[in-house]
Amino acid sequence: MNGPALQDRPAASASWRIALPHTVAAVPVARALVRTALAELEHSADSDTAELLTAELVANAVEHTAGNGPIELVLELLPSGCQVEVHDPDPAPPGNLTRPADGEPDPWQEHGRGLLLIRTLSSSCGHRPTDSGKAVWFRLPVVPAQRRPT
Repeated sequence: MNGPALQDRPAASASWRIALPHTVAAVPVARALVRTALAELEHSADSDTAELLTAELVANAVEHTAGNGPIELVLELLPSGCQVEVHDPDPAPPGNLTRPADGEPDPWQEHGRGLLLIRTLSSSCGHRPTDSGKAVWFRLPVVPAQRRPT
C-alpha cells in the first residue's frame, strides 16, 4: 500500500488557540503545547518536526515584532496532518518564507536558518494578513505507520 491506511488517521479534527506572552519564554511553552496535543490525541504527524518548526515561528514572532502584546498559537489537527499558525501584530510578511533566500546562510551566524527549516521540513508554509497583523503557518502531513519511530 502507498500511504497510511484510513484506520491510521485521526478520525476527527481538533484545534487549539492559545495566547502566549511576547517573550522568549513563549518558545518552550509552545513546544510543550504542540508535543502534548499530538501525543494525547495519538496524532501521527511528526511531533519532533512540529515542535522544532513551532519554536522557529514563535521565536521569529517574538524577535521580529514590536510591542509586548501577546502572540497567538493556533494548532489544528486534521486527518491529513497538522497545521500550526503563529499570529503576531506586525502586518509585514516574513522575509524568504515561501521563496529561497539569495545565497546560503552564513555558517558563522547564529540566526538566519529558521525560515529555511520551515520551508524545507514542512509540506507547505506561508503567511496571511489578519485583522490585527499576520499569521505565519506551516503544515505537516501524517507520517505512515511503517515510518514512525517505535
